[in-house]
Amino acid sequence: MPESNRGVALGAGAFLLWGFAALYWPFLSASAPAEILAHRMVWALLAMCVFLLLARRGWSWLPALLRDPRKLLLVAAAAVLISLNWWGFIYAVSITQTLQASLAYFINPLMTVGMGVVFFSERLRRTQWIAIALGLAAVLVMTVAYGSTPWLSLLMASSFASYAAVKKYVNLDGMQSLTVETLIMFLPALGYVVYLEATGAGTAFSVSPAHTALLVGGGFVTALPLLLFGVAARRVPLSIIGMLQFIAPTMMFLIGWLLQGEEMPLSRWIGFGFVWLAVCVFVYDQVRNARRRSAARASVAEVVEEPPVSRQG
Repeated sequence: MPESNRGVALGAGAFLLWGFAALYWPFLSASAPAEILAHRMVWALLAMCVFLLLARRGWSWLPALLRDPRKLLLVAAAAVLISLNWWGFIYAVSITQTLQASLAYFINPLMTVGMGVVFFSERLRRTQWIAIALGLAAVLVMTVAYGSTPWLSLLMASSFASYAAVKKYVNLDGMQSLTVETLIMFLPALGYVVYLEATGAGTAFSVSPAHTALLVGGGFVTALPLLLFGVAARRVPLSIIGMLQFIAPTMMFLIGWLLQGEEMPLSRWIGFGFVWLAVCVFVYDQVRNARRRSAARASVAEVVEEPPVSRQG
């Protein structure tokens, strides 16, 4: 299989796993979302250590990071933001609000683009402004549809967009970065787990062996798609990754609507209609811009390779 095709397959696999995660966390309904999150942090570190060993990556990069307070602070901020995103997702699917999780990851790319304007002074193309306007319209319609602001969606989307913005300044690959992020959150998470078990409020060993195994497995459910995504991102263009990322929220939408039976009145259909229209405009802009850049590079290559014309007489 060509490298590009293998990259697409790995990327699709990552987003499929993220979509199926909406079915995983409800199996842990005996635990509170905060306890699930703590176990997710603890066991994600174990999973990342296993993957680092399998990939033979080693730890030679860690001392340099620990000697850089600025970079370490940025990684710590990223750890807090991704933890907030994880909690929001776990809480949403635990209370059967998977559609809010779906909405979050549909509007996340638009929010990321908006942050580029606010914090990095990036200039947007007209179609990107149209996509953002449609995304804002979708949030307003959803506010009416839910009877209140869809704060879970906004929390998940804003925390992940902020996470991406912080990671822009951290020169680590995905595997290294997630390892350090889970390492930073490990002690607070472990302390919370120990506290729950000591006070009798924990569920890690009091429900069933299957429940315990699912808590441990949450670390691998967290780490595996990120590992696949990291490999895919190095093998395929970002424009392809940008289109693949909508696999997960589409699956979450179908899970929430068809499997979990969440209500979809007309107002929500209208809201999601605005979201999907925004996504279509966004993807169209990404594809068109990628083609323009490819054509420009091809033109430059032709000019460079063209032999000089000899002049006679």
